[in-house]
Amino acid sequence: MNIAIDGPAAAGKSTIAKRLAEILEFRYIDTGAMYRAVTLYALNNGFIKSSDSIIQSLDQIHISLTKEQPQRVLLNEVDVTDEIRSQQVTDNVSYVASIKQVRRFLVEQQQQFIKNGEVIMDGRDIGTTVIPNADVKFYMIAHPRTRALRRFEENKLRGIHQDINLLEQEIIDRDQKDISRKESPLQKANDAIEIDTSNMTIDEVVEQMLNIIQKFKTSQ
Repeated sequence: MNIAIDGPAAAGKSTIAKRLAEILEFRYIDTGAMYRAVTLYALNNGFIKSSDSIIQSLDQIHISLTKEQPQRVLLNEVDVTDEIRSQQVTDNVSYVASIKQVRRFLVEQQQQFIKNGEVIMDGRDIGTTVIPNADVKFYMIAHPRTRALRRFEENKLRGIHQDINLLEQEIIDRDQKDISRKESPLQKANDAIEIDTSNMTIDEVVEQMLNIIQKFKTSQ
């Protein structure tokens, strides 16, 4: 069984996906971390603004995700879990993720994961591109202000302090970039179940999703 969770930035995808994976004993795959790892590689090598250089470097990039939680992200066997969450990576990942060859490179890797057992995968094109035949698909949304507040709290824990209004605008801008890109844009799959998490707690979202997953299991 494979579960796809899509949605815009800071909608709560990763938090919920990790919790579900733990409860269901599925493997969790954070596809966003993979795009961040490619972005970090380009930044570290000085060609973040050159799509040609990024494309040419793909065969030198090896990304692995640990099975245990909390999941660690390895870039060429170096743990970059914390580095990929830097503001500099955040500012550039949307551009890197818009490059067709990068998306195809990572989608191919992501599709390999589903061959090795039960998986919960979150991202922006999971239900439409990566696992179009996923057993259960969710599309999580939330008001931009709510998402900005969540990101503000996450950043504060990392020692990053940003203006909440600036964060909200960054999220709105990121949404527009994700929706309008040509390759695998952010969009809700026709058969995805939409969940608005704006006024829901984590436990409430998890409970609702678990009920839906259980109904699917009993229907088989």
